[in-house]
Parts: sequence; C-alpha cells; structure tokens
Amino acid sequence: MKLKLNVSLLRQRVPNLTTAARSAGLRPATVSNLCTGKIPVGRAEVRTIAALAALAKCSIDELILNGEAVDMIETKIKTLDLFAPLAKGGTVGLVARPGMGQLVLLGELFHHFKRDGYLTLLLKPEGNYPELQDMLDDVEKVAYSIEDVYSMITAAGPDKEIVFAADREHVLTGKIYDLQERLQNEGIVNVTTFLVDLKGAVVDEDIPYGPLETLWVFDADLAARHKYPAVNPMHSTSSVLEGVHLDQNHLTVQQRAQKLLRRYRELRALVNVKGLAGIPASEVETYHRGERLEAYLTQPFCIAEAFTGTKGESVSLQDTLSDVQSILNGSIDHIPVESLYFIGRLP
Repeated sequence: MKLKLNVSLLRQRVPNLTTAARSAGLRPATVSNLCTGKIPVGRAEVRTIAALAALAKCSIDELILNGEAVDMIETKIKTLDLFAPLAKGGTVGLVARPGMGQLVLLGELFHHFKRDGYLTLLLKPEGNYPELQDMLDDVEKVAYSIEDVYSMITAAGPDKEIVFAADREHVLTGKIYDLQERLQNEGIVNVTTFLVDLKGAVVDEDIPYGPLETLWVFDADLAARHKYPAVNPMHSTSSVLEGVHLDQNHLTVQQRAQKLLRRYRELRALVNVKGLAGIPASEVETYHRGERLEAYLTQPFCIAEAFTGTKGESVSLQDTLSDVQSILNGSIDHIPVESLYFIGRLP
C-alpha cells in the first residue's frame, strides 16, 4: 500500500497553500512535491506532515491515506538505531557545536558504508577545515561543486547505494534542494544525504536544515563528560519512528528507554548537588538503571582505534534492543557501571 497526502482536503482547507506553507516555515517546492507524489510521504519529515495537518486543521490520520514502510539503514551504532534510525534515501541533519564529535560520528558511518559497498561522497566546503582530513580515507569521491555531485551520482547508476555529505552552506543557498529535486525528477532515490554545520550555528536555530527525515542533536552535557557518541536520545528523531513504520517491540523499548533517561537526568541534577542520599529511596533503582543505560549507549568506534587502543564495535539493532531490555528490566543491576562504558554488547 502506498502512503499519500489527502491533497483535496489540504487544498480545500488551505486555499493559498504556497503562502501558508512559507509562513509555517515549510518550503513550497517540498510541499508541492509531496502533493504530487514526487517526494514519497514516507520520506517526509514528521514535523512537515504535522505542520501541514495544523494548517488544514485536521489530524495526521485524516491527512495521510493508506500506508507505506520507510526503510531503515541499520548503522550498528546503538544510540542511533534505537532512538533516531537513519531513513534510507532521506536527509539527515546533524546539530552540534564544534568539538561535540559530529565529524567523528560521520567518519565512522562512512567507514561502515564504504565497507558495505556504498559509494561515499563528500562535497568539500569552502574554506579550510583540517578536521575533515581524518574522514577522507573513507570518502570514495570528493566533489567541489553541486554539479560535480550530480555528475558523480548519475554516473554511479540507478542501483548503486550512495551516501553523500555536505556542509550547511549549500542548504542556505538552496543548491542542495535543487540537486535533490533534479535527482528525484530522474527517479534517483537511493541517495542518503548528511548535512552538517561546521561552524555550529545550527544549534541556535529551530529548523536549521528545513525538512528532514532524520535529526541527530548532539548533547553538550554528554560531550563534556566524554560519553560518545554524544547524541541526545530525547531530542533526536526520525520519520522511521512513526508508529506505522516501526516494529512494535522497537517502539516500546525506545519509549521506555527515553522515559528512563529523562528521569535519570532529572535525578542526576539532584545527586550532583546533594549526593545519592538527596533523592528518594524509591528512585535509587531508577537512577542506577539510567546510569547503566547511559553507559551502555557509549560505543568504541573503528576509526578511533589508533587513538583509544580500544577495538571498534558494531552492534545490530536486535542485539541493542535485547540489551536495553535487560537494563530496563533490571537483569544487569548487579553489573558495575564502569564495565559498561565503551563496549559493544553486554558482557
């Protein structure tokens, strides 16, 4: 079954759709492509659909007809696959200040993608960014213009899976959107795009990249405490998480884990001031399980082996779900927290 917008309802309730979309912070061309089916609804950012429903004064269920699965690319990075899965063929935005580890994460992903047979492509940003040098070993092709990117992608053929990274400067000029529309018009839908902001200005903006399928928000507190990858499990999200697209067990574990981590952070603020004795006895178990879950979600990366001396680990989604369930259910309450940092699977 194919997912589509209830376009007649949308146009009936929002006569001047272009103006209304722009006023709501949506890109009119994107809305147009969603309405015509050039962009599958399953690849639209959740917030885009929610904004359209708000404009039409209807529920999301009324706005969307039928159902279609969004394919997930399993990154084998625990916190990403659990909390904000990567939508295949979509656009992912990384929101971080410099020094939070976004390029290390991107480098690890490109390392895995290249090994798995993807074409890895980087559009080199203007200016001097020596920190990009470390990930170039896993970049198969470096482009110097949007036109270079277009040529490389079309030359790869329709069946080649492609991951492509670009700096936000190309979002601000609109060139990324133009490229995506050109590729969609030619039926090329196998390109997963990563957008980063090397200057870190995106942190202060509500919708820094426009419509996205996946959003990874980095966390200053995790980075300061060297809990990498420092991706915030509460603020990061993905269109894959829409209920109709997600395995029910994944959704249940993800929601329980988010709830535990949210409460753990609240309790941790008290513990930092008053010590463990400063929280109610009934909350001590919750605090320790949250501590274990946060520790487990750290992960050693392959590209960092030479610096850390720790072997990189990849963990399948099913293993992650099983391990997180064990933490949530108290099965590893006896295991010291210290033994859970920067591991793959549970011991």
